[in-house]
Amino acid sequence: MANYPDQDSVFKRAIVEHLSVIKAVDKQRELLRAIAVDMAAALHRGNKILWCGNGGSAGDSQHLAAEIVGRFCRERRGQPSIALTTDTSIITAVANDYGYDAVFSRQVEALGSSGDILVGISTSGNSRNVIAAIEAAKLYGITTVALTGEGGGRMAQIADYLFAVESRETARVQEAHILVGHMLCDWLELDLIARQAEAAPEEAAPEAEATTNKAGQTAGTSKAGVS
Repeated sequence: MANYPDQDSVFKRAIVEHLSVIKAVDKQRELLRAIAVDMAAALHRGNKILWCGNGGSAGDSQHLAAEIVGRFCRERRGQPSIALTTDTSIITAVANDYGYDAVFSRQVEALGSSGDILVGISTSGNSRNVIAAIEAAKLYGITTVALTGEGGGRMAQIADYLFAVESRETARVQEAHILVGHMLCDWLELDLIARQAEAAPEEAAPEAEATTNKAGQTAGTSKAGVS
């Protein structure tokens, strides 16, 4: 007899598992804060955030880079972020000439700079091309962040930061990854806006002083003209 899906076996199960995984994310809040602070500092220095992953993780890479370059929730200036998953000419050329394992590491070599941040996304933590990208990043002074599933795979041993979701089910891990990505984007946006607000009075002060000096010079000239 065929086993057709029902609400409990699909929807209820997925929702229960999702809520359990998402609640577990809160236990790593301090780790998220450390990653967010490092990302914000990199952007403040004029560095950028790079992203890479395969399949759904490639989609997450593009999604999150777009949130940083465009905007997440608020109006502010664009910030530099690149998904290494989008240029099909580069990806196919590198895969053809060097093999698929090099499609991200070659771009890290070409586009990365010391002080940048690389976020490698892999639900298993064992994607060879993401591992190669992390290894390349470390050669160039780029801080590395691994977003993985439970255990972290090989990426756990080489990344500077490891955020491992407490699940081995791909769908649940991906759902947690996009939440984590959104929270990081929110932090970066709020940090930029706060820095701009803090800098505004400092920038306004020299302008006000210049205006006052100019007004004083004008008054002095007028007085001299009267006498």
